[in-house]
Amino acid sequence: MSNSDKFASKQQVEDFYNTYKDKQKKIGVNIRHRTILKNLKSVGLKANSKVIEIGCGIGTVSGLIIKSIPSGSFTGVDISSESVEMARKLNPAKHAEFLVSDMSKFIHKTKFDFVVLPDVLEHIPVEQHDNLFKVLNEITTKEATVLINIPEPNCLNWIRKHHPDKLQIIDQSLSMQDLLNNSYPHGFKLFSMNSYSLQYVQPDYTCIVLKKNMVIDHYVRKSKVKLGVENIKSKI
Repeated sequence: MSNSDKFASKQQVEDFYNTYKDKQKKIGVNIRHRTILKNLKSVGLKANSKVIEIGCGIGTVSGLIIKSIPSGSFTGVDISSESVEMARKLNPAKHAEFLVSDMSKFIHKTKFDFVVLPDVLEHIPVEQHDNLFKVLNEITTKEATVLINIPEPNCLNWIRKHHPDKLQIIDQSLSMQDLLNNSYPHGFKLFSMNSYSLQYVQPDYTCIVLKKNMVIDHYVRKSKVKLGVENIKSKI
């Protein structure tokens, strides 16, 4: 089976990540995880936010988020039962829980303020993305924010060609067109997109932020002084 076989069965995917958990533990917290938290804070994460992380693995990013929401709640979800078990042991906070699910029929009593997909959406077959965003719409608040971190598509294409051994069992290069086609019908609109570099000189990751039912009903015009200053700066 190819490392990028998006038609791998659910059991094959779970088995892969049950084994992959040991590699995750060895790597530990690194700059990628801290960058995801930084980006999450920049789009409004608060101490009392209710957060769900899809594809939490052993809880590496989870631990950073949990510490940032002491008066909120955290739910981590992963298809790998062994990863979830390890995440529970590594993150025993009272306001955190970890559940096993592939998100295809996920329900929860909490309406979440934030959804975090930390380098996981590329591992979920694109054919399942429409249903995923349908589920996310049902379990989030009216003004929820979704933060998606994925490998920059061009970089992932390059890795697929030159270093296929680094790919996981499913590793798709996702297009913005597919992403927006699958998210917009369920109320999630594009708020921002930023490609950035961590391991390579060229951009190798992309952070995408979606906001639910994003409507701005009031615009405030900048003052003449501020507009004047910005006009002068634009000439320099």
